[in-house]
Amino acid sequence: MSEMSAASTLTKKGEKTRQHLLSVAEEVFGVKGYFNASIVDITQQAKVAQGTFYNYFPSKQAIFEELVRNMSHSFRSEIREAIKSASSFEESQRIGFRTFFSYVKSHRNLYSIVQQVVLVDEELYRWYYDRLASGYIKGLEEAIGKEEIQKYDTETIAYCLMGISQFLGMRWVYWEDEHVPDHVLEDAIAFIFNGLKK
Repeated sequence: MSEMSAASTLTKKGEKTRQHLLSVAEEVFGVKGYFNASIVDITQQAKVAQGTFYNYFPSKQAIFEELVRNMSHSFRSEIREAIKSASSFEESQRIGFRTFFSYVKSHRNLYSIVQQVVLVDEELYRWYYDRLASGYIKGLEEAIGKEEIQKYDTETIAYCLMGISQFLGMRWVYWEDEHVPDHVLEDAIAFIFNGLKK
């Protein structure tokens, strides 16, 4: 039985335990790192028996992979929901950036965990960014279709936008544990839509 189908047959209590293990794993992997962390670290902090862990995940790598996929899905879903109210592509970018920064403020370990993925599972690392890029590409294609922005290669622009949001979040949220200042966000949006030329 696959992990996905196994998860779908869990009781409410079982799903609660599974989510608790993932939440604790986020903290353990974020602080100790994948290679220094152990299943014992997770079970002790989660206050569950080691055998309970194996009822939900077959290995340390399995829970790590599930954690990365869950975090990716979680913040992308929040962004999709938040930008529904946007009346323009520019507004959707402003809302999307702000939503991402808010998410990483409450999930600071996302940064350290994603950096570790490239060493643990390069295919998962690429999946993480491919999934993120696909959402950007869809929005860019819609904006081009509405003639809100110029026609550029959408994958190129998607990765540029991802880089901006990633490093602004790292600079203020991850390094300083602060919110990204409003003027920083507005400068980033102005740069995206107006460029460097006068």
